[in-house]
Amino acid sequence: MHADNKISPQKSPMTLSSGRLAAAVLGATAVSVSAMVYFFNPSTHGFYPVCLFHTLTGLNCPGCGMTRALYALLHGKPRLALKDNALLVLAIAALAIGSGRLVARKLRNRPTEFDLPPKVLWTLLIVTIGFAVLRNLPGFDWLRP
Repeated sequence: MHADNKISPQKSPMTLSSGRLAAAVLGATAVSVSAMVYFFNPSTHGFYPVCLFHTLTGLNCPGCGMTRALYALLHGKPRLALKDNALLVLAIAALAIGSGRLVARKLRNRPTEFDLPPKVLWTLLIVTIGFAVLRNLPGFDWLRP
């Protein structure tokens, strides 16, 4: 055998790219968590984590009520979900729209990179902090879980 004839290992047709593996793990996790929340009401089952921020301060963080909101969404009660945590409902809607756009790009053989510009990330941070502040102010009871 000559030195220039390099033998490369054959790739198995069953190998997953790291992106597809991450998507599969994320999808399986989302389905598992959703199934658990669907079958075990967070208001009546005590094994769900307690919000440490709320326990220590008595204030609602941006995540307070998320599990109950997910439970309400999974049971077809969007109004109750909005009451429990409007930010989660909006985040799920935005995630669904973004995922749909990625799938549409993939189907059209266009680049499907997931890249959020810094402006978007800063906006998300400001909205999240604003939501946390508003839901703890008088007059914004409708944002409290």
